[in-house]
Amino acid sequence: MFGYVRPPLQALPQEEKERFRRMYCGLCHALGRQYGQAARFILNYDFTYLAILLSEPEEGPVSSARCYASPVHRRAYLEPTAAMELAADESVILAYWQLRDGVADHDWFHGAKYRAASAVLESAYQKAAAKRPGFDEAVRTQLSRLSELEAQRCSSMDQAADAFAVLLGSAAGEVDDPVRRRVLEQLLYHLGRWVYLVDAADDLKQDAAVGSYNPVALRFGLTDGAWTAEARREFALSLDHSIRMMATAFELWDFGVWTPVLEKTIYQGLFQVGKAVLDGTFRKSCREDERKKLKKVEESK
Repeated sequence: MFGYVRPPLQALPQEEKERFRRMYCGLCHALGRQYGQAARFILNYDFTYLAILLSEPEEGPVSSARCYASPVHRRAYLEPTAAMELAADESVILAYWQLRDGVADHDWFHGAKYRAASAVLESAYQKAAAKRPGFDEAVRTQLSRLSELEAQRCSSMDQAADAFAVLLGSAAGEVDDPVRRRVLEQLLYHLGRWVYLVDAADDLKQDAAVGSYNPVALRFGLTDGAWTAEARREFALSLDHSIRMMATAFELWDFGVWTPVLEKTIYQGLFQVGKAVLDGTFRKSCREDERKKLKKVEESK
């Protein structure tokens, strides 16, 4: 995914920060165990939240180990569960198709880094797709739909955002409990809509400079990547609507020990990220770590 779903660490008690870190490290170990060291570099906060949402309300067994990121001191991490393995599989599929989308969106020279990274992840993707064919098919279908909208230069940001929202909502397709599955589908759907729109807003100036498709720019008639006051206000309301719909779904289920971090993220963290994107400060402060991970994937080939 994109790295926009971030925990408001300053608002979390130390106990909850450590719990989130244990899941983050647990998913990293699950990726490495299932798909090799290169796959660990796709890890980000977005995928950690996917693992949290798919997990049981209790925190599982904890182990500790040294790793690439912490070679001297042992770090606590959650031992793998079926939910974490599902999150790892879906994370690989999402990351692979995100890289392939990067290839499609750039010319040969600028797309080289995406081709290299996707080539490194190819075998992991093939394995994950074989395990989760339904999710892979859903991702393919919705990305094809997005490509068609892009080719049409569709000015409806809601149609484009819906395609990605449906894609992410399908990540809950293997949850057994029908009520919980429905809750997660709705939560992930509206999270997907929010992520897609925030990403489009974050790329406004870059897309305007190179003439790339951006449904937010087309919807509001923004030709230079700069917001008008009215467009900014209306777009912010649309983002806030997605968060409110996420909150509505969130309140329908007991997420157990994960409730505090999810609650702070939904009711505080997402608003902070949305504001930073609209203010033009998010990319410089929060995206550098994602670019470094992409570079490390390339170097691991």
